Amino acid sequence: MAKVKITETVLRDSHQSLFATRMSTDEMLPILGELDKVGYHSLEAWGGATFDSCLRFLNEDPWERLRKIRNGVKNTKLQMLFRGQNILGYRHYSDDVVEYFVQKSIANGIDILRIFDALNDARNLKTAIDATKKEGGHVQAAISYTTSPYHTNESFAQYAKQLEEMGADSICIKDMAGLLKPYSAFELVKTLKETVSIPIQLHTHYTSGLASMTVLKAIEAGVDVVDTAISPLAMGTSQPPTEPLVATLAGTEYDTGIDLKQLDIICKYFTPIREKYLESGLLDPKVLKVDVNALLYQVPGGMLSNLVSQLKQAGQSEKLDEVLAEVPRVREDAGYPPLVTPSSQIVGTQAVLNVIGGERYKMVSKEFKGLIRGEYGKCPAPISDEFRHKIIGDEEPITCRPADKLEPELDTLRKKCAQYMEQDEDVLSYALFEQVATKFFEYRKAKKYGIDMEHADKEAQVHPV
Repeated sequence: MAKVKITETVLRDSHQSLFATRMSTDEMLPILGELDKVGYHSLEAWGGATFDSCLRFLNEDPWERLRKIRNGVKNTKLQMLFRGQNILGYRHYSDDVVEYFVQKSIANGIDILRIFDALNDARNLKTAIDATKKEGGHVQAAISYTTSPYHTNESFAQYAKQLEEMGADSICIKDMAGLLKPYSAFELVKTLKETVSIPIQLHTHYTSGLASMTVLKAIEAGVDVVDTAISPLAMGTSQPPTEPLVATLAGTEYDTGIDLKQLDIICKYFTPIREKYLESGLLDPKVLKVDVNALLYQVPGGMLSNLVSQLKQAGQSEKLDEVLAEVPRVREDAGYPPLVTPSSQIVGTQAVLNVIGGERYKMVSKEFKGLIRGEYGKCPAPISDEFRHKIIGDEEPITCRPADKLEPELDTLRKKCAQYMEQDEDVLSYALFEQVATKFFEYRKAKKYGIDMEHADKEAQVHPV
């Protein structure tokens, strides 16, 4: 058994999960040299919500962040999370935009792209996989893990095999809601190892309190790489902590070879950062507790806070339990989609509408209609004709790959944002988050020329999440 490798999530998912992706590039830069010395398999440093958050809240250029991190990390691979045909946004983009985004991500310093689709529809990964191979990047194709009568170890293994045949260099079990239990992890990893010949990586969250045990059982079953977060930014809705795992494996056949003294340097650096976000209120102690409801309702941490705020706005906060009980029912009606961006938001919002409307599907969101129509791809389980008719009437469902219906859009986007362009990558920021990117471009220009900075700064922060 080879030693277990570790991907550190502190620069991306840990602060995304704990305090809404608000860590700034300036807070990351001083520790990069020490992170680089650890001997991690990779640093997850970009993608997910970091792109949106840089532009929307931090007045930062996400591309500049990536270049600065790459400049500070000479020996460790950099990894990003990429939502297949959704890239880092919330809709499907045309193939030319996906290809250009992959090209620029790798050109600016990304080595490994972890590519997933919310519905596990392999067609939605094809363009991103092909583009990553073309640019010489490492394709880590991810399985969005969930449980339902339609999700079995065999069906996941079948999907993993399909991804391997499409060109994946490794497979990630992406357990975004902390649903994977220790013994289930052992069986799943074993099944995957028997089915594919490429490395397997495990990504899970501590939400339900299971993650460290789950990681250990996965290691015993032969998983190659696991995701952890340095302890000040671990646990709760984040990943299991790095140091206890390294200590647990030391001296065994799975020894990571990582020095705990080096990890202590990193721990000491991030401890005051954790305190800062606790004091500011962005890190809510609520997200640090174990929440077994995650297992009952399959609701990831971010989705839970979303539901709470939607009910608060409707003045019906007391109905949270009803909404949580409605989520699995809506999910079943919709063909058991895994609950991860964007399907988690779509199913959650529909559950809220069903409860506050007093009648199921009396009000139906545009996005839920899109999910049932097939705009996001094929749901894991068949949707009954009766239910489909109830939601979209006589409209024809989409059965092809959704992106086949999209015309190339890169040239049009370039024309639309020509006045703001200072680098090639700006067209991609504009493509994903048009309004937010435009405000950032105006802020950047004002800063450059010293024009009415205070006004520009206010302008750039107007757009709420």
